Amino acid sequence: MISSPNRFKEWFNKPRPESASLPSNWRKLDDNDPFSKLLIIRALRPDRMTSALLTYVEQTLPSGKEYTQCDASNSFFKVLSLSYDDSTATTPIFFILSSGADPMGTLEQFAKQKGMYENKFHRIALGEGQDIVAMRKLEIGHKDGHWVVLENVHLMPKWCEVLEKKLYDFENEGSHQEFRVFLSAEPSLGIPNGILERSIKLTNEPPQGINQNLKRAFATFDKEEFEFKDGKIKSILFVLCHFHAIIIERKKFGSKGWNAMYPFNTGDLLNSATVLNNYLERSGNDKLPWSDLRYIFGEILYGGHITDDWDRLLCMTYLNFYLRDELMEEMELFPFNESHAEESFHSPPPMGYDQYFEYMDSDLKVESPVAFGMHPNAEIAVRTEECNALFSLIMDLNPTGAVSTEEGDGDGDGGVQKVVDDIMERVKDIAYNLEELASSVAGERGPYQNVFIQECERMNALCFEIMRSLKELTLGILGELQMSETMEKLQISLFLNRVPPSWARLAYPSLRPLAGWLENLTLRNEQLQSWTEDPQNIPMVTHLPHFFNPQSFLTAIMQCTAQADSLELDKLAILTEVTTKSLEQTDAPARSGALIAGLALEGAGWDIKQKVMDEALPRQLFCPMPVIHARAILASQMEKQGIYMCPVYKTLQRGPTFVFTATLKTKYPPEKWILAGVIMVLETGEE
Repeated sequence: MISSPNRFKEWFNKPRPESASLPSNWRKLDDNDPFSKLLIIRALRPDRMTSALLTYVEQTLPSGKEYTQCDASNSFFKVLSLSYDDSTATTPIFFILSSGADPMGTLEQFAKQKGMYENKFHRIALGEGQDIVAMRKLEIGHKDGHWVVLENVHLMPKWCEVLEKKLYDFENEGSHQEFRVFLSAEPSLGIPNGILERSIKLTNEPPQGINQNLKRAFATFDKEEFEFKDGKIKSILFVLCHFHAIIIERKKFGSKGWNAMYPFNTGDLLNSATVLNNYLERSGNDKLPWSDLRYIFGEILYGGHITDDWDRLLCMTYLNFYLRDELMEEMELFPFNESHAEESFHSPPPMGYDQYFEYMDSDLKVESPVAFGMHPNAEIAVRTEECNALFSLIMDLNPTGAVSTEEGDGDGDGGVQKVVDDIMERVKDIAYNLEELASSVAGERGPYQNVFIQECERMNALCFEIMRSLKELTLGILGELQMSETMEKLQISLFLNRVPPSWARLAYPSLRPLAGWLENLTLRNEQLQSWTEDPQNIPMVTHLPHFFNPQSFLTAIMQCTAQADSLELDKLAILTEVTTKSLEQTDAPARSGALIAGLALEGAGWDIKQKVMDEALPRQLFCPMPVIHARAILASQMEKQGIYMCPVYKTLQRGPTFVFTATLKTKYPPEKWILAGVIMVLETGEE
């Protein structure tokens, strides 16, 4: 690496270095020692480790793809059929329920195929009083060779112990060959191990990866019916499956993918297919009713799950991209991939059912954020987290990895007391005389003054609680007070470098560890101290992330504009114009509104010369923004052309931490940034 730093840097910066040969003599590792290449990837690019391991398994083990893709190309009916062949009269089939999945419809269909549905199929939903019915049906099924389905057994954990014994008795007595027991339950600790160990366990969780999800989605359609469909319907069904796979797999990006998690399932896909068939039959296949289909799919069927407005916009943007006339002309299915043209997947021409699976394997080989319309950087954080979780599990499975947890027990209290003393020293002088502040702005107390006084009130309340709880804990450590549950939680939080719950309730949303949180608290206090020196005026540049309630400052901007120009407050909106200056370069306050700083762009970059959004730099997760001029204008006068309405959040948790919508100029279509999940955030965690 020392002899060829540029070549190693080039390899390091590749989107998928695990697929590229290493520089110099290490190039031979691909063929001679692929495991050693895994070690290098683990050390240099841990975010690509899970992908590299999948490739290693596929290439090293016989029939490796069967281990990595599993049942992705099989419908649930086929999986159930294969599992039934492996079952016996004393081996139950256990359905582990997942959100939005209901295996009972498929099971009934399977029972009809096997000739067991009429008079031989007993379905009992467990609940109060149903244990007696269930036991009676089990006795009948055991004797006469019936199928007994016990749903939601997790609701009766005590009775599950009786069921465990009954299944053991059946095994000893010998059962009718056609007797089968089917169980369903949500994941629960109340289900005895004996039942789990003897059962074949199935779950309909979506597989990992776009390719596997696309195969699973496509496999839900019956082969014989599909073969006779019109070419247009085949193309639309394929892109619907692709859309379904994309929105499910997008969940892996966490809050960057969706603000909330939604139970999208194959039922939504099948209902969409039914609507599609009905609509095209009615329209005679002349002109495709794209707008109607987009509305029904995005607002009703899939949209019925969605509760967040930004997520609804994301869903509709996907459908606007996929459902259009170009679909029939082998359209590019990776949205806005011009900057990453090597990442590509086109809609195929109409073909046979099995040929679609072959097409998926041959043309959809790449698992990349570009497939979602996101920047390749989006994968770094999620992949690194996957890698850490994987190796943590490997360490847990290692029997030699058990270590004593008693290290440091002797000086635990002393270590916590040192932390307590450090925090008290930092916080003890933070206090604001609210009466004095109020009197200093009497007569000229405007919206900005109200905001800063409220911030001082919140800072006082937080610091008072910090000092009170730490003094109480000190007395507990010294033995002068009995340790309460609250005090123990505080002590554990301090030991683990976490913000204690009692402080977080009075503070601001934050994902920082305790040490970074305290540094940030100091910066917030410095901004308030600066304001108290001249309470009639706001700072030349206001650091928006340093407010407990940043929305209140933005509201104050609108209130001042409404008062000055005699406008109605509810008709105003915040307009943001990004300057070319940093905080240090700013030498004059804004003539109207206020100058704000401290925001960072996630998922995109900023061209400071042209003052427009641009592609993010490789491996740059956040782009610090220059000083921004925020002012209020009539919402009706807001320019929408060439503007991305960018959501601003307090933390990377997004959803509940929404602040306001900023207006950012863009040379690309705004839809590009919607699909990329681009936001501005007040706290990146990198300070």
